[in-house]
Amino acid sequence: MIDVLVAGGGPAGLATAIRCAQAGLSVTVAEPRAVPIDKACGEGLMPSAVARLAALGVRPGGHPLRGIRYLDASHRADARFRHGDGLGVRRTTLHAALAARAAELSIPVLPVRVTSVIQDGGGVTAAGLRARYLVAADGLHSTVRRACGLDPRRARQPRFGLRRHYRLAPWTDLVEVHWSAGTEAYVTPVADDLVGVAILGAAHGDFASRLTAFPALRERLAGAGPGSEVRGAGPLRQDVPRRSAGNVLLVGDASGYLDALTGEGIGAALAQAAVLAECLAAGRPGDYERAWRRACRRSWMLTAGLLWSRHQPLLGPRIVPAAQRLPRLFTTIVNLVGDA
Repeated sequence: MIDVLVAGGGPAGLATAIRCAQAGLSVTVAEPRAVPIDKACGEGLMPSAVARLAALGVRPGGHPLRGIRYLDASHRADARFRHGDGLGVRRTTLHAALAARAAELSIPVLPVRVTSVIQDGGGVTAAGLRARYLVAADGLHSTVRRACGLDPRRARQPRFGLRRHYRLAPWTDLVEVHWSAGTEAYVTPVADDLVGVAILGAAHGDFASRLTAFPALRERLAGAGPGSEVRGAGPLRQDVPRRSAGNVLLVGDASGYLDALTGEGIGAALAQAAVLAECLAAGRPGDYERAWRRACRRSWMLTAGLLWSRHQPLLGPRIVPAAQRLPRLFTTIVNLVGDA
């Protein structure tokens, strides 16, 4: 019997598998899709996420990121990272680098899908495999989570994301967040000739129609060739009641998600993978819920506060002007997220 079976071989699942292997646990990944797997993602890593990848032995190529820029029709605020660079990296590039590291560690990745779970006092059986623990890393709409009765509450104001790339040299080494009424556009340099654009908000219209809310950005992108197809994700918010059910534990988007406003999806997953592996290596899976909350508390609170402000009619339009007027505070907040 293996120690850990990871359901899902995306970045969260592979990071968890690598951490478990580094902790001395035997681990197998169940993933039926071929690597790399693309999905809608902002593709910007904060400095803390870059450091966590390095701890895994993973250093993907990409474009250095030196901070965050907020913009609306008439305001701009820049915040630089104080403790190292972030990284703009294509989702496929990141996934391929994690898969290569898993292969270096001889972690088996089996082309099977986990759709049901059987638990007993000795462990977990899933996809014909037997393990002490099953880790669900199968995304926002996790099949394993649903099989364990951990369905999230439905979001009151669901938000969705659309993303595509443009063949265009980056014009800045910052992640740009363009704000408009009820929607945001995130521009991330991911290579010397490629930028990713992700648009977040309510599900109204296709990518081209939603881009019209940002005339300055649309003008800058005019004439640039597409670097990828449009991909979507959502609803983004997943209020999961808890992170475990017996010997099944949740990690990454499957464990709960607020929003992409602060770009912390991958960073949070890497932090969760680290504490999950520690708990399992110590034989204390019951400690994971508290460890998960500690690992995610700062970014979760900041994201929740920003998301709440975004939905307030009086506060939402004042976010970027306030960031411009209070640059030190804006920089402090960005670095609280970047260092989490």
